[in-house]
Amino acid sequence: MQRRPVCAIEDLPPGSMKLVQAGKFGVGVYNIDGALYAIANYCSHEGAPLCSGYVGGTNEFAPDAPGQLRHVREGQIARCPWHNWEFDITTGVNLADSQKRVRTYEVDVSDGQVYLTA
Repeated sequence: MQRRPVCAIEDLPPGSMKLVQAGKFGVGVYNIDGALYAIANYCSHEGAPLCSGYVGGTNEFAPDAPGQLRHVREGQIARCPWHNWEFDITTGVNLADSQKRVRTYEVDVSDGQVYLTA
């Protein structure tokens, strides 16, 4: 693992992603509401470029309203562009099967610069 610069923090505003050439497939560095996360650009299902897929939220059943769905975790869910598998960017865990996941990486900020350890 190597710590490498990604960009200045102002070049990665909330809601954005920067694809970094690291490892075999690259790593997507995401800013979700001011917190930084990084996942492998590789869907664990069939190897699609996960970071080129849609990023949004997901639906879950509302605990206070049985049978009703609500939209949650906006900007935290990466959807694979090939088969729509959904992964939580903050943990790497697949939403349909918690045993499946994508690799996550450490991201930090020092002196206004974003760094990825991958």
